[in-house]
Amino acid sequence: MSGQGPSPADEAAIAHVRAALADAAAQLAAAGARTEALAEYVPAGRVLLVPRPERLRPLGSVWRLGVLLLAAPQQSEGPVAADASSGFHEPQLFATGSLTRSHEPGRATFIAASAERRRQLGVAAFRGRFPPGTSVNFDATPLPLDRSLVGSSGVLSVREGTAYVRWRTGDPDAVADFDSYLAERVSLLVTPAEGD
Repeated sequence: MSGQGPSPADEAAIAHVRAALADAAAQLAAAGARTEALAEYVPAGRVLLVPRPERLRPLGSVWRLGVLLLAAPQQSEGPVAADASSGFHEPQLFATGSLTRSHEPGRATFIAASAERRRQLGVAAFRGRFPPGTSVNFDATPLPLDRSLVGSSGVLSVREGTAYVRWRTGDPDAVADFDSYLAERVSLLVTPAEGD
């Protein structure tokens, strides 16, 4: 690696990604697009010697854009810096992780270990105070919208002044132009297919 930083074209591409995500958030919010919950997995442990079961701690709401999760702005009245042109905060983006649906504890299924684990994670979401039936994303990886995108092998990358989305891990051909990918995913949320 040389000591050189990103090229001006790469810097412009990163700025474009941030602006495009802010525009997408504004469009999705205006359309009342469906959001999903974002949470942090908190393993079982003890607090002041009292055992606490695993749970999913709420972090906010996100729009699911395929392999990306875009944070929905939180309603706040405090002195939080927002982008003056859109009224939205700096966009926060995540690579999708795991997904569960909150449900009340009920009884163990004893069908298969994997099915039982899925049930336990749904209960962990319920313990995090997500209403039953809520889709809850966790283990999502934050994606810094900065120079680290240049040459990245992750889900979002910038190469030679263009941003790309890798929509399937490990497949070198599963790459789409960021603008096209974002536009398609936003459109699917703004005007969902019948039955969604």
